[in-house]
Amino acid sequence: MPLYSYINLFRSYSNLLSFGFLLSFSSSFGQTYFIGVFGPSIQADFGLSHTLWGTIYLAGTLCSAAVLPWTGSLIDRLQLSSYNLIVGLCLVVACLVISLASGVISLIFGIFLLRQFGQALAPHIAATTMARSFEAERGRALAIATMGSAAGEACLPFVAVIAISIIGWRWTYVSSAILLGVFLVPLSIYLLQQSRVRSIKYAYSHNKCGNTDRTVRSWTRAEVLRNTRFYLLVPGYLAPSIVTTALFLHHLTLADAKGWSHAWITGNYIVYAASVVVSALFSGPLIDKFRAVRLMPISLIPLIFALLLVALSNHYQIVLPYMMLLGVCAGLVHTTAAAMWPELYGLKHLGAIKSIGVTLMVFGSALGPVTLGGLMDVGLSIETVCVLFSIYALVSGILMYIAFWNLTTSRAS
Repeated sequence: MPLYSYINLFRSYSNLLSFGFLLSFSSSFGQTYFIGVFGPSIQADFGLSHTLWGTIYLAGTLCSAAVLPWTGSLIDRLQLSSYNLIVGLCLVVACLVISLASGVISLIFGIFLLRQFGQALAPHIAATTMARSFEAERGRALAIATMGSAAGEACLPFVAVIAISIIGWRWTYVSSAILLGVFLVPLSIYLLQQSRVRSIKYAYSHNKCGNTDRTVRSWTRAEVLRNTRFYLLVPGYLAPSIVTTALFLHHLTLADAKGWSHAWITGNYIVYAASVVVSALFSGPLIDKFRAVRLMPISLIPLIFALLLVALSNHYQIVLPYMMLLGVCAGLVHTTAAAMWPELYGLKHLGAIKSIGVTLMVFGSALGPVTLGGLMDVGLSIETVCVLFSIYALVSGILMYIAFWNLTTSRAS
């Protein structure tokens, strides 16, 4: 991996790339790996069963997915600075709302806000901005932004667990709101202001290799929804979101089934995060050289092996390669999926088109935990569910490969 290319890129566009990193990091407050550590405390506080808590999480997430086609497309019509400010302030409000929840309805509303402005729109801003601002080095720019999410995965759940044990779950969310409102949101505003002129100049004047989207016709969202290729790639695009979210929300259940300690499996989240960073850094130059459409089907292979590993072994040490494989898949998907849309459908309506993808991923993240839980409730072991998930990922990868078959040497028409 040409590390110097990342160093040179960051030196030239440090503010813009730091903006992408920061937005990805801020998305952690609405991600499953962060919300999940509050689950036991929330359930105990409100007397919720596992099923009811899962239903509340599903309802809030589905509501977020329902409005995403509209809220995500606003990035095409609003000034980026205004859009970023609105999303940042709403994420602050989301943390405060969940901290003040008094019943099921307010919990659903709080989850909706966290998922909408944290899980969905914050990374949507990061990825869309990187995709539009860079062409020849888009893969590397997206890889740097992805490291923000990995940094959040590595540290925020651990910090939250400690904070919950000291000040309780409600004040931990208040502290999160303070962190966002006092530091993260103002910093994102500053970084965007400092990078605006240079990012526009870069997007339209730098074209260092043949991997450019100026020759790709800009599709409208309606045209994309009538495109057969889109429906062939959707199952594979959804697979990491469905499977990974299901596993992370049920990791303690997995640990119990395998006889592992809770601390062992959650303590190895850092292996997952490190693998995300490394695979993202390696995938960036590969995207710039070979294009994302060639890498997307390959990104599902580590996920398949991770699932089969869990299904076939109970040894506690498999947690390490399991987390590593999940992280490799996530690192590949984070970068290649974001770069895939402009390669296929151009830049003009990228926000609206990408919002479809974000909506699908949010829907997948809601569907996964319920699917896994439902299959276990009807008597299937978690190992059997993992085998079924691996078959789904394999078939989805084949469909995606078919969708991209005629794009390996030519661009979308």
